[in-house]
Amino acid sequence: MRSHEHEGITHSTSKISLSKRYSSLSPQHPIRFIGLSAQVFLYYVAYSYLIELLFTLKGFSNTAWFLTCYQFFIYGILSFMQLGFIGLSQRRASYRSYIILASLSVSTMGLSNYAVGYLNYPTLLIFKCCKLIPVLIGGIIIQKKRFNRYDVAAAFCMSIGLIFFTLADSKVQPNFNTYGVILICLALVADAIIGNYQEKVMKTHHVSNVEMVFYSFIFGFLIILIGLLYPFHTYGYSLIISIFGYLGMDIVLTLIKEYGALICVTVTTCRKAITIILSFILFSKPFVFDYVWSGFIVVIGIYLNVYGRNQVAFNAKIALYGNRLFPSRWRSKFLVSTSSRSLLPIS
Repeated sequence: MRSHEHEGITHSTSKISLSKRYSSLSPQHPIRFIGLSAQVFLYYVAYSYLIELLFTLKGFSNTAWFLTCYQFFIYGILSFMQLGFIGLSQRRASYRSYIILASLSVSTMGLSNYAVGYLNYPTLLIFKCCKLIPVLIGGIIIQKKRFNRYDVAAAFCMSIGLIFFTLADSKVQPNFNTYGVILICLALVADAIIGNYQEKVMKTHHVSNVEMVFYSFIFGFLIILIGLLYPFHTYGYSLIISIFGYLGMDIVLTLIKEYGALICVTVTTCRKAITIILSFILFSKPFVFDYVWSGFIVVIGIYLNVYGRNQVAFNAKIALYGNRLFPSRWRSKFLVSTSSRSLLPIS
């Protein structure tokens, strides 16, 4: 009896020590990066699969706001637990700021979920990749911002890719609905506004990610809680979707913090590509080659956007990999040329 207890204690202690060793690894350690990337793939691929599966259930296509309400509730509970775990108790930003954020979050997540009932899921994911387009237009019209050539080229590539991907979808999908395109476009506009407003709140009040998530989603839950009562079997799916969605969001924030936007975008873009492939495999739907090349144009747009914002880091990475593949003489030439370009001002 005692030997069994001793074995159980030893096994649990080894699990805890492994977990501590992993969390204490530096961002430069490859195991740390592989682990975080694997979690992004696991959580978000499972999230996307379950979302699409949920909307195949009979009668669920019109219950997107219930799913959104449930997601907000679970996100709020999980972030509250995380707040207690890391010991943050004092609110830094105003309730007004969080109510505005909650309203925008309700719009982007609710409209996005609602659009699933009208659009092919891969098309929805391609639209989500193109948040830069409303950000760019809004920045020019509202804030009179000037963007560099890479941002403009990225928006152009994304627009062309979106147009042809949507056209391909309209040709092969019998249930294609333009209303779904309008919904996801409105969701993207709200998402673009969220990014700017979140940045402003975080810089002004020095708010942590967890605090922002907690108050935004708790207030969002209250906003859309208007007596939603639906069949019980959808609660189980919605609970799992919410947990995977929250965990995925937390890991993405960790990737951005430890590795920067370039690496994070690479991981999340690969994740979306795998999700789209699995969507075609697991859920029977027609396929045309137009999806491939139009999606590839969108990916080019994503990387042009990232490159425009992180030219120095991007060039350093290229030089690093170039040094491994080519002689050091090539690397020195590349560094000379990129360093001279990096001195140019970026508007």
